[in-house]
Amino acid sequence: MADLETPISLYDKLASGQPFSFLLESAEGGETMGRYSFIGFDPELTFSFRDGRGVITENGNSTPVAFTDPLEVSRRLLSRYRVASRPGLPRFQGGAVGYLGFDCVHYFEPVPVPGKAPGKAPGKAEPGKASSGRTGGRTSAAGDEDPRCDGELPEGYLMFSSRLVIFDHLRHRVILVDHVPLAGDRAAAYRGAIAQLSALIQEMKASRVERTLLFPEVPREREAPEIGGRNMSPEAYASAVEAAKEAIQSGEIFQVVLSQRFSVFESLPSFSIYRALRALNPSPYMFHLRLEDSAIVGASPEVLVRLDGGQVLVRPIAGTRRRGETSSEDVALEEDLLSDEKELAEHRMLVDLGRNDVGRVAKIGTISLERLLHIERYSHVMHIVSDVRGQVETGKDAFDVLRACFPAGTVSGAPKVRAMEIIAELEPTARGVYAGAVGYFDFTGNMDTCIAIRTLVVRPGRIDLQVGAGIVADSNPQAEYEECLRKAHACLAAIEVAKAMEASAR
Repeated sequence: MADLETPISLYDKLASGQPFSFLLESAEGGETMGRYSFIGFDPELTFSFRDGRGVITENGNSTPVAFTDPLEVSRRLLSRYRVASRPGLPRFQGGAVGYLGFDCVHYFEPVPVPGKAPGKAPGKAEPGKASSGRTGGRTSAAGDEDPRCDGELPEGYLMFSSRLVIFDHLRHRVILVDHVPLAGDRAAAYRGAIAQLSALIQEMKASRVERTLLFPEVPREREAPEIGGRNMSPEAYASAVEAAKEAIQSGEIFQVVLSQRFSVFESLPSFSIYRALRALNPSPYMFHLRLEDSAIVGASPEVLVRLDGGQVLVRPIAGTRRRGETSSEDVALEEDLLSDEKELAEHRMLVDLGRNDVGRVAKIGTISLERLLHIERYSHVMHIVSDVRGQVETGKDAFDVLRACFPAGTVSGAPKVRAMEIIAELEPTARGVYAGAVGYFDFTGNMDTCIAIRTLVVRPGRIDLQVGAGIVADSNPQAEYEECLRKAHACLAAIEVAKAMEASAR
């Protein structure tokens, strides 16, 4: 029994001081807590990479590796760990956990990284105008521009963990999982695993978390909390929107997602931010990834792609309204959203794109469209959602599935490749983690990833958040900018709550 414990207390006891760790949680539909939370730390192996070069660290030894496709390296590493699924245990029983940033797309498609497009004009445009080379995103108000991208972060980072602490919310119990290698002395390996799990049990019993998270009053008004820096000024973002509309009107694309980065210059514990975010914005995918001196914290509403028992799932989310102050206002906003032809057309286009992505790895005739155009509500916004499913083709695996669907059309555009080229022209910096994938590849061949939206990158002295809006032919630049602020509100509010929490603990 673990009715006196929570995933938060267990993570704080077991993993908070570790250089590598993760906590994965879920709130179904953004409202009801998922059954399981997963905690991992002290991975046997890590794989980080950037620009075709990576580092594999195992047992304290680091080995450089060069490659053309990081997923091929990941597949080779994961092939060391193959286990049979155990009945009675949750779907995830160990695997590779981490992220692949949006910029990994250059390994899979012939597109440049945002901010590095060939011929990108180096100068600044006047506010409200696109500069030569269609680089409207390069402008900023004085003091706002921050051209640094995520240069300190790898393009991708995976932790290979065979030991898990699983919190079962339904039965109020903790499940400890470890995997014993078959090579060598199996009996000795088994005894060693039992000893390590016994030590974990003693550690859980020996300490109790005393620190309480005291929430200040968080206003529901729609203005974003204070932003310390950004990679685009509002004028520059408007200029980029106009440039994107030109590309749409000329027939190059139908839609493109333009994003901007907000920064808060604070030093805060990433786990405090996570605790605040999970309370303010419970979501289907909630995660805290500790990666040495950086952390990825998020509460994403949207699956990128899932492979479970041979079934592929993508769930395009497109179309947004704020939450109402009352249930009746919620209903009115929902009806308004479902009658908005612009939002519906954009959503249907992205459903078609998702169907095409699934079709690249699914058996012919198995693709189905389910729950078309239904509404899901979250703490600050509501979205239109649809489900696309298919049966994976024989000979294809989780890495093939992710490659086929990466990145999601809901954070790139349509047609996808040309939209990504325009993103590279118009956005001034690499996207980094934003709009990439966060999740796991497990030892049984399954995979579950979300889109890295509503996601914060936490480093010493700096917290970054990136948000985007879908641009179509009749987009209003001011309205798209305000949509970005609405999407950013929960994450920025979580920073404010974490600041207040840290102040109260002093």
